[in-house]
Amino acid sequence: MAAPMEPLPPRPLASSVPGPRELLEIARKAARAGGRRTLEYFGGRLPAETKSDGSPVTRADRASEAAIRAVLRRERPHDGVTGEEGGVRPGRSPVHWIVDPIDGTKSFVHGVPLYSVLVAAEVDGEPTVGVIHMPALGETVAAARGLGCRWNGRAAHVSRTERLSEATVLTTSVRGLEARGVPFRRLAHRSRWQRGWGDGYGYALVATGRADAMIDSAVQIWDAAPLLPILAEAGGRFSDWTGRASIRGPDAVGTNGLLHEEMLRLLGRERLPPSGRTRAHPAPGGPRRRGRTDRPPR
Repeated sequence: MAAPMEPLPPRPLASSVPGPRELLEIARKAARAGGRRTLEYFGGRLPAETKSDGSPVTRADRASEAAIRAVLRRERPHDGVTGEEGGVRPGRSPVHWIVDPIDGTKSFVHGVPLYSVLVAAEVDGEPTVGVIHMPALGETVAAARGLGCRWNGRAAHVSRTERLSEATVLTTSVRGLEARGVPFRRLAHRSRWQRGWGDGYGYALVATGRADAMIDSAVQIWDAAPLLPILAEAGGRFSDWTGRASIRGPDAVGTNGLLHEEMLRLLGRERLPPSGRTRAHPAPGGPRRRGRTDRPPR
């Protein structure tokens, strides 16, 4: 016989729903708790299992999520929680938490510190609070609606880059872009620099002005939930590839705002047609001569 479900606490009064500042502090506390658990495992030889979607999961992912959920349960027992590893726990309040215990598990298992713990809160379905905590780097980028974005306690702002030709563009997976019909080589020729500083770390770089745009070909809600409030409060923009400001995927682009429409046009226009051949889109100023700039990005 299956174990009975734990009874939910009585529904709280609407007046008991905290404001963004209090929710942000709870999110920070939960992210730090998860981050401490990840550091207990980081840098060692930690075996990874492969989930049904092909992504890796480790004991550290599960330990981090358990620590995050413990904080949320203690601080906000009426709230619902959705976590990448632990699934959905329904709630009885307008607040719902969304958790990714290790965003960038592939980096984590290779001992690369560019992973993050993501915690977000929706209030009545509206993304309100977001935290990107990078425990191995000692960095946290956090925001709440109407309160601005902070990077390790100081104000965070996106860059002022206005032209894609001067921009640094990031992605989690070149292979993922190519599979979606976005020829990365052509996109690389439009931008100044391209790097694979991906996952939540890449969006943190955009929010703090250290990069200008970040692209993901596939995201889940726990990957995206903190990113919309963080980028909005930092002065940027986050959306899916159609321009819809959503944390529910299926893809994502985050920018400094000034480059967003141009990125959306590229993500739509630069896709491969059904024949598999790339559409011709000459660069401004006419065709390029072959040379060093025509080599594939490293």
